[in-house]
Amino acid sequence: MADWTQLPKELLELISKRLGTHYDVIRFRSVCSTWRSAVTAPNRCRNRFAPRFPLLPISSQFSLSKRSVFLLGSPTTSTQTNAWSPSSWVIKIEEDPMNGRVQLLNPLSRSRFDSLPDNFPKPLNLLDFRVLELGEEYVLHYLTHHSVGNLYMEKVVLSCLEDNVNDFIILTIHVSGKLAMFKSSVKKWAIIQDMPSPFDDVILYKGNFYAVDNTGRTVVVGLDFETNLIAMPVFGGDKKFLVDSNGELLLVDMYLSIESEPGSSSSSAGFGLVEEYFENLALYMNERTVKFKVFKLDDVGKQWVEAKDLDNRVLFLGDGCTFSASIEDLSVCRGNCIIYVDNFFYSLGEEDGASEHCDIGVFDLESGSIGPLTKFPQFSQLFWPPPHWISSTTASDAQINIGDSA
Repeated sequence: MADWTQLPKELLELISKRLGTHYDVIRFRSVCSTWRSAVTAPNRCRNRFAPRFPLLPISSQFSLSKRSVFLLGSPTTSTQTNAWSPSSWVIKIEEDPMNGRVQLLNPLSRSRFDSLPDNFPKPLNLLDFRVLELGEEYVLHYLTHHSVGNLYMEKVVLSCLEDNVNDFIILTIHVSGKLAMFKSSVKKWAIIQDMPSPFDDVILYKGNFYAVDNTGRTVVVGLDFETNLIAMPVFGGDKKFLVDSNGELLLVDMYLSIESEPGSSSSSAGFGLVEEYFENLALYMNERTVKFKVFKLDDVGKQWVEAKDLDNRVLFLGDGCTFSASIEDLSVCRGNCIIYVDNFFYSLGEEDGASEHCDIGVFDLESGSIGPLTKFPQFSQLFWPPPHWISSTTASDAQINIGDSA
């Protein structure tokens, strides 16, 4: 049997440079003393598990930070784990740029958890778990002398040129619905004028920027601000998402309907009637997701072709990122489902008090069934609260210092 501890230092260095995350480097160095001495430790900032991408100034007023979505697996095998006990947990991690502490967030939304369970370990030792990075999102911040706040809620994607964190390009959707690009080399934003319809989503796929508008028309966005059509429109749904699923680009079409609460009608007269109407409309009417359709890209025919299954994978549609995972990685027995953010389920006010995940819905692509996360136990266990095995960790070099949001 080969002795892996005797691999040449030069080879170990080459391997470490291809590791995708800060945490991968830590785990790589933990294999043995030979590997540890051969590979330089990651930059030991105040939080050593912070994503490799730091808070990055992009102008005198704006900064950019990264959040990573991780799948933590139970340290015990599936045969050792109780059948009713979840063996995987999905969580989003963000380092606070002001104090270096890590916050845990809902993996599909931008909300932080109100508090952590009393037995939640601080710090959390991640060498005790199987760890898989599922996705990442970037957030634009507005900087002041005293605080850092989110700039706006549109999706942001980033590409570093030749792995240089200081040479990068950002693509996002402007409030006008047009695409906006920022280049670090010129330090200014440019609005891309190509917009037959407002854009719904952007993604970095195989090193290129892709964007889809609300008709399904999809383009590749070049660094010269030019757009090239790669797929014709797909009419029918109300909101489009782009997802990288195991190396394949998918278009997910969300269908919405308007649901109004009983007794929501009101009448008034005089000044402010229009304002009151729109206020009541916002208070009593909700957009409810009723179904999805999924399409695979036919790049030769420049069209989206409807897919009837997801190859036993699960798609996740978040506010700031989309990603997918296999049923084997998630330790679930049911695939071909879409897990998504839906404020309609949040407005229903789940009686079990699970406010951290009652705004998440699940759609089964095979059966067409749809409902809140709580109606799908095998998926709800992937989310908050943390599984019991999280609390059984011990301190190590690969720890993260968790801070309460409250």
